[in-house]
This record gives sequence, C-alpha cells and structure tokens, in this order.
Amino acid sequence: MREYNVAILGATGAVGTRMIEQLAQSNIPVKKLKLLASKKSVGQKRYFNGTAIVIEEATPASFDNIDLVFSSAGGSVSKKLLPEAVKRGAVCVDNTSAFRMEPRVPLVVPEVNPDDLAWHHGIIANPNCSTIQMVVALNPIRRKFGLNRIIVSTYQAASGAGQSALNELNMQAKQMLAKQTVTTEMLPVKGEKRHFPLAFNLLPQIDVFEDDGYTHEEWKMIHETKKIMVGDMNDTTLKVTATCVRVPVEIGHGETVYFETGNEEINVEDIQKVIANGDGLELIDDPTTQTYPTPLSAVGHRETFVGRVRADQEEKGAFHMWVVADNLLKGAAWNAIQIGECLVARDLVRVVK
Repeated sequence: MREYNVAILGATGAVGTRMIEQLAQSNIPVKKLKLLASKKSVGQKRYFNGTAIVIEEATPASFDNIDLVFSSAGGSVSKKLLPEAVKRGAVCVDNTSAFRMEPRVPLVVPEVNPDDLAWHHGIIANPNCSTIQMVVALNPIRRKFGLNRIIVSTYQAASGAGQSALNELNMQAKQMLAKQTVTTEMLPVKGEKRHFPLAFNLLPQIDVFEDDGYTHEEWKMIHETKKIMVGDMNDTTLKVTATCVRVPVEIGHGETVYFETGNEEINVEDIQKVIANGDGLELIDDPTTQTYPTPLSAVGHRETFVGRVRADQEEKGAFHMWVVADNLLKGAAWNAIQIGECLVARDLVRVVK
C-alpha cells in the first residue's frame, strides 16, 4: 500500500488542529506529517498519533517531497503557497475561499460531487462551511425528487469567523454580565469601520456587502451551491437565495432551508426517508417529543443533522427543514480530510497539468 507524505498548512488554527485530529482518524496512509504555520508559531508542538511534531514556518521549499497538502491558513497564504506546492508535485485541498470559484478548481463535498475530483489540476477547494451542510442535506432530495428553488437563512456560530472572534464573544459575554464596557473589534468584519457586540445579539452581516446589498457570504452560498450541484456557478435552472446571520453560539451552524422540488405528489414522509438514508446525514425529527438537532448536540460530530421537516402550507412540492452541523468539522476539517480519502481511494494524488 502506498503511503503519503502529508503537510497541514495553518496547523495551529482552530481548523488546522482539527485537521490533525481528523487525519489521525482517517484511512489515509501517512508516511510523514509536516505541520506548517507562520513564523510566530515556529517551535510549537502538536501531536499526531501520540508523536510530537514541531511546527515549521511555511515556505515554498516546505512542500518538497510532499504528496498531499491540507490548507487552512487564510486566502492570501493559500494563493501564495499552494501554487508552489503544486509545482513541486503536491495535491492540495484548500479550506479558504481563494480558489473556490476558479473554473479549473473542483469545489467538492464528497457526499455530493466526488466525481469532480477526477479533473483536478493540483488544487481542490473545500466549500464554505454553511454551503457544505446545506448541500449534504439537499442532495439526496435533489437526486430523488428534483430541486428547483432554495431559500436559506443561516444562524452561524462565532467560530466561523475564526478563533479571535470566538474569543471576543466569550469576553463580551463576561463583560456584559459584569456591566463592563464591551470590547468590539472583530465582528461583523474585522476590516470594516463599524463593529458590534455578538454576545446576546444577532448580526445580519457575514463578510462584506456587495453592490446588490447581499453580503459576500450570501453570494458564496448562492454560487457555490450552483457550482457543486449543477456544475455552473451562474446556472439559472436552480434558484438559490440566502440570508446569513452571525449568532452568539460558539460552534455549530444552524440553517432554516425552504426548498421546492416541483413534485406535487410527495409528502413529508418521503422527504424524511431519503434524508434518513442519505450519505453523511442523520435525521432527528419528532415534534411530538421535541426531538430535533441543535448546535450543541452537533459539536464534535462529523454528520449533518436534519430535523423540523414539514410541508409548506402554500406551495405544493415545497418543504422546510432545519439543518445543523459542526462548522469546524463537517464544515471544514472533516470535509477536507474526506476529500483526501477520496483522492487516495481513487488514486488521484497526482498533479495533472
């Protein structure tokens, strides 16, 4: 059996540390693991299968003799270093937005479109965390009954904005409870002029605003969904719209999803059955006993959880559901490692020019 030299770029971050954990639990045969980060993290140690590995500074030369790279170090770092890794023969799975909309870069959720891996040219993009859980939940429905329209509202955890945002949420909660001045430096967007507290609050802005009034997060959900499900980010046959909201939850994104199948003969039980049998899905849905998933119940799990499935009362063939997943696992680290497993299983850990 072939073994692989693997590198994790951004190994000290919230997603990077989970990539190390998920890699250890995966079926990828690892010969050697290299952990890479910025200069300030050099010398720190992380453990892989009980062995301490010293963090190294990420440079182009870091990828010499590396077969497979998992990256979560920020878009600018990915744009700078991943092409260098590909030049050296590595295949890269990137967890940033740097390459997601590039025509020559597959945007992959293994439960949905693993066949797109066949045409990679060295870089595969991990979709946005909120997009991943939604398409996992909708894909078996689309395959069985068709799918014409999606309207999604997200309730996204602070950790989706990074460890600093999560730290600020916890600090704000303590400050508010102590009646102290509240620190606001990170959210909704660090680089924006105005910042608002997330603790005990809701922020209807994730990422910057586009000219049409949608945020970039909403834009990503719309166009990533089309690219993953239909193969064209600008497809007009599948209608998608989104409203993305940051909520004072540490880990775990929730989503309310309205979808139209165009099939007026199906009922709630039909939808529940395909979800219950869907790859990577778990149906938790019994309103008679208040049984449904929550962000807290999803933390630490790889699955995407679905509940509150119900028929729309006005539109036949349309339904609503509640979708929850751990945004740092299925929404990031685990989806990336899953892609790596698919690459290994399909003998695609090689660069095609």
